[in-house]
Amino acid sequence: MKKVIYLPMDERPCNASFPVSLFQDTMRISSPPVLGNKKTPANWESIRDFLLQEARDADGLVLSMDQLLYGGLIPSRLHHLSRETVMERIETIRIIKKENPSLLIYAYQCIMRCPQYSSADEEPDYYADCGREICLLGDAKHRYRLGLCQREEMEECNKHVPEDTLKDYLNRRDFNLSFDIETLRLVEDGIIDFLVFPQDDCARYGFPAMDQEMIRKRISELHLDMKVLMYPGADELGLTMMTRMLLHFSGKRPQFYVKMAASGAGLSIPPYESRPLGETIKYHLIAAGCLMTVTLSEADIVLGVSYPGGNGRDMVVRQETDAAYTEERTFSEFVLFLKHAVDISKSVTLADNAYANGGDPELISLLDQMDMLRRLHGYAGWNTSSNTIGTAIAEGVHAYIAGITQGHWDFLALRYLEDIVYCSLVRQQITKEELPRRGYDYFNVGAPRGEISELVQTCLAAAAKELLPSIADQLTILDTWMPWSRMFEVGLKVQWKHDSC
Repeated sequence: MKKVIYLPMDERPCNASFPVSLFQDTMRISSPPVLGNKKTPANWESIRDFLLQEARDADGLVLSMDQLLYGGLIPSRLHHLSRETVMERIETIRIIKKENPSLLIYAYQCIMRCPQYSSADEEPDYYADCGREICLLGDAKHRYRLGLCQREEMEECNKHVPEDTLKDYLNRRDFNLSFDIETLRLVEDGIIDFLVFPQDDCARYGFPAMDQEMIRKRISELHLDMKVLMYPGADELGLTMMTRMLLHFSGKRPQFYVKMAASGAGLSIPPYESRPLGETIKYHLIAAGCLMTVTLSEADIVLGVSYPGGNGRDMVVRQETDAAYTEERTFSEFVLFLKHAVDISKSVTLADNAYANGGDPELISLLDQMDMLRRLHGYAGWNTSSNTIGTAIAEGVHAYIAGITQGHWDFLALRYLEDIVYCSLVRQQITKEELPRRGYDYFNVGAPRGEISELVQTCLAAAAKELLPSIADQLTILDTWMPWSRMFEVGLKVQWKHDSC
């Protein structure tokens, strides 16, 4: 079994735990025992010593550059590090490769985001006061540069951001962008074998989009287009890179047939993303080491995609009537097709990306009625469309290579309980009904393990019987906690006592 080192982007389960949980039965994975805590960066010396020690006899390294350089994703937006300090950290990769020249290194490095809302939960403190205004200014600057708006609009946006705040923000962007370019040099020199620049919370125009233009230009100048990709996503990259690593070691390149629930979905741009869904799916498959095919007969794996034919919504507004979700999606045909694919022994994985931040209860109900929840080889429906797609692809590939192991069943159970039961129902219920009367709010639930985590576990068990009746009795929740002491994500350890296990 190949040894792979994994340096995750941060300590949340989606980054630190998902890739290890899914792939631990196919590769011997070694990851740091201690990372940071949200805005507190990981200890650099501990990370360095871990990498240098473990890399000596490793076959592969999946590496978050944000963790290596800044101590985590959130610290990458907040740090006051000098250029000399970060250069020293990036040189660690050259040392590792020199000591183990055969080490296969896959890396990913986030382009600094610019959220459309004012909140300092994951940003510098001043983002609570003028985060939206910074985003609007970036959008106007970009469109003005392209001749799509008048100077007056840009100057008006500029008035709403304090000068010192804007100076700090742009300095941070410039600093991080310079190290995006430095990382490209590692690819050019053959130190990093494959690199992805993911972009979370992205849009077609704005500060991040302008950074993308500069990085894309440099990629082209260095002729690295086949070794460096850039597309929407972030928290799924650990899974994507681990998938690519497994396929490299297995010598296989599975073909995916993509089945859309709506014929117009491929041309739509999902929330928090910047390009058409159909093109983004291609990038996810290429990054994972896979190919697309246009015929079901040639496919090794079927990827179902539930996105609607028009603009997507966030889970919290799913109750609003929208023709894109009703008249323009044919769920009966979609589910029957997935069942047919399973019946003819295709591996089927489902990217339930119709809504941001939660799976689609209507689709799950149909799958439950058809007894399909236990027959799918993969399911995901969490956070952004790209997070969901990357996770579903990883599950499909794992099943294709390793079969349906107990670890695979447990990961699939986790996705159903987290993405459908928690994200689509329990999170909203507790936020609305319980947090105010208990003295908490969405961004502060007290301790990671406390009365709210206990309440979440109780509510999950009850809601699973409502939303997943065909399998609920087989799912056991072993542990529940609230990463970063907020409601946005939940930490779960679950077990699926499947009939075939």
